[in-house]
Amino acid sequence: MNNNAITNTPIKTNYDVVIVGGAMYGSSVAWFLANNKDFDGSILVVEKDPTYEFTSTAHTNSCMRQQFSKEINVRISQFAADFVKNFQHYMGDDPRVPKLMLQSYGYMYLADNEPFADVLRESQQVQEKCGAGTKIMSADEIKRDYPFYKVDDIVAGSHNLIDEGYFDGNTLFDWWKRSAREKGAEYVTNEVVSMQLNAEKSQVVSVTLKSGEAITCGKVVNASGPRAVLTSRMAGIELPVEPRKRYTFIFDAENPLDRDLPLTIDPTGVHMRTEGTYYLAGCPPDDDPAVDYNDFVQDHSIWENKVWPIIANRIPQFEAIKLTNSWAGHYAFNTFDQNAILGEHTTVKNFIFVNGFSGHGFQQSPAMGRGTAELITYGEYRSLDLSPFNYQRIPDNQPFVEKAVI
Repeated sequence: MNNNAITNTPIKTNYDVVIVGGAMYGSSVAWFLANNKDFDGSILVVEKDPTYEFTSTAHTNSCMRQQFSKEINVRISQFAADFVKNFQHYMGDDPRVPKLMLQSYGYMYLADNEPFADVLRESQQVQEKCGAGTKIMSADEIKRDYPFYKVDDIVAGSHNLIDEGYFDGNTLFDWWKRSAREKGAEYVTNEVVSMQLNAEKSQVVSVTLKSGEAITCGKVVNASGPRAVLTSRMAGIELPVEPRKRYTFIFDAENPLDRDLPLTIDPTGVHMRTEGTYYLAGCPPDDDPAVDYNDFVQDHSIWENKVWPIIANRIPQFEAIKLTNSWAGHYAFNTFDQNAILGEHTTVKNFIFVNGFSGHGFQQSPAMGRGTAELITYGEYRSLDLSPFNYQRIPDNQPFVEKAVI
């Protein structure tokens, strides 16, 4: 059992796996590795900020949905739902571990034109084959079940109340980190500043920490979130991942709705949902460039000029609301196809990616962490075939097209 405080200096100078980044994905991979009975190697997790203050993990809204257009993305979310609902069991029935709730308020995609409605219908068929509970609703059916919506411009909706909503992702993260350490994964507060490759440029042989230590390694896992390309460049690898700013707003309604508000994706791209006794709304900016890694400055005009008018139009009861909190966080945005980048590099074979989740990170972290641990342990994915997300598709210029990206 590793119950020591997290220090700055690794205990050893050689590790089988060095994970660069200790937030949600670094800890997911570490936990699944440490819990795999067939993995008996050593794990070092290097995280520069133990407070995680500016990570995507700290700014997540912890949403979960099965409404994707690709079967593998549906399966990934179904495992996440099972993991959350049976969290204590997955954590070895440890009596210290709390029960997690999946608040299944559902998702509601609204389509204001037939082409988008057709996309929702096609995706619903994929979801149905996977056993998801998604239903296509007419405007009248939406109004019947949720009379607060204004649906004059809506031609169809896609709705699922089963295993869709949100969960306490930060508790899951905290227990992954704690349990991984107790099972032998070593965390250090430090920073990888360079990597050394062999003469053939086919393997990372060591990483150098900011404190000066050179650590030899068997495999390197890039779990650096929005900073993924800074890590990959140390191994001479370019990666189409950049930080994009996303805004979240918490508000109180003078006239609260008489039932839960599903996570509603308005045709404008603004989304909103119930958040306890309050409500949450979010959106990307209209102008959506890459931002500086340390830029978390809020643009308050987005609330006044975009979000509030749109949600008040969709739900007239939201004309009288009060903003109570807001923040800006970063997506690790995959500019290639807005989906995860996994697997080994094409030439630097021991460099492994868990990057570019583009806002899907928390709900995909159980399946992606498990799959990456399988790849490291067995050289293949065993539970779910995650190969469609492998890095190889980028040099091959074969985007993974997922139509349901928020």
